[in-house]
Amino acid sequence: MERSGKRVIRITLIAAALVAASANAATVKIPLSQLRADEERLTADPLMRKVRQSVRTLDNAQVEAVVPGRADNPDNVRRVEALLGPLQFEHLFPLRAPQYTYRGLLQAIAKFPAICAAYDQADADAICRRTLATMFAHFAQETGGHNASHAIPQWRQALVHVREVGWSETSRGGYNAECSPATWQGRAWPCGRFDTGEFRSYFGRGAKQLSYNYNYGPFSEAMFGTVRTLLDNPALVADTWLNLASATFFFSYPQPPKPSMLHVIDGTWQPNAKDIGNGLVPGFGVTTQIINGGIECGRPAEHAQSANRIAYFREFAAWFNVPIAGNEVLGCKGMKAFEEGGAGALAVYWEQDYSWSKRFPDGKSYACKRVSYQTPFSALREGDYALCVVANFSNVELVDDR
Repeated sequence: MERSGKRVIRITLIAAALVAASANAATVKIPLSQLRADEERLTADPLMRKVRQSVRTLDNAQVEAVVPGRADNPDNVRRVEALLGPLQFEHLFPLRAPQYTYRGLLQAIAKFPAICAAYDQADADAICRRTLATMFAHFAQETGGHNASHAIPQWRQALVHVREVGWSETSRGGYNAECSPATWQGRAWPCGRFDTGEFRSYFGRGAKQLSYNYNYGPFSEAMFGTVRTLLDNPALVADTWLNLASATFFFSYPQPPKPSMLHVIDGTWQPNAKDIGNGLVPGFGVTTQIINGGIECGRPAEHAQSANRIAYFREFAAWFNVPIAGNEVLGCKGMKAFEEGGAGALAVYWEQDYSWSKRFPDGKSYACKRVSYQTPFSALREGDYALCVVANFSNVELVDDR
């Protein structure tokens, strides 16, 4: 992950503001180095380290330097180029909107170095082929033309839409119920506003159809180190390379209790007894559960949208020479949702630790703990532990001992 000096400054400013607001409370001074050490200790388990490694990002200056055929492109980008050239991209996506470009795909891959990366004891090319086939199958469902009478088959009709059908950049009242400052989501990811003062709309944009401020904010933070960029200008998710980076972001990040799609495909996620009892096993079907399980999965018969995804995956798998085992679960009928206690139920957020502690005279912990439900503070983002402590203990004064 990128280390951002802006985040240290943000920590210091928040600390100063909260200390000033709580003059009646005894000040507790905590060295920033101690909070960084606590964060390292609390995220040291092997799975958490793997997840943190899988969501690391490349600096945007290096991403902007990526162009097709460049010898200095990152290794994972060159792997994708070897498997999918520009002419092949044109063939697979002949009806795409012009905002989706081959270079944009390479940049989206570059931003997340774990996608199509090298593996010590696994076939990186095989994993990359399956990654692309899986991604593109979901693109075909999420943004496809779905025109059965067109001369181009439906599996090659992906990336037609950059915005959710029926919505435009002037639309009001779209997917912004959580923008209110009365909600913690509205405070953590404060929505941009039109000139009239109305909240901007966070309808689906890009290949993943990213929606809601609580997704735009974290995506913006991952891309730019600040939530403001995309909350103030969500159109960038439709009209720039972010339209594909939003998909690689979603692909890389877990959504506890769901694992990331990346870790399903590369084998990092291994179902435990609870997962297996719920029908959650490795295969294409479980990636549909991750992306849209609440609507498409768990029924006695395969949902029409899930059936589409299966058909598209078979076509892309054949094109990329991805073998499909006879017993691979491609659909998600009868498949229950991911639950607490499953192998993907990793705690990736920080919340106040309410336990009593003898470290401080008032018995408060002046610490945070990892939880699996969403909070404003991500354990996947370096520096958020200190933000959590400062936000939850208003009398903390950070000592910058860098």
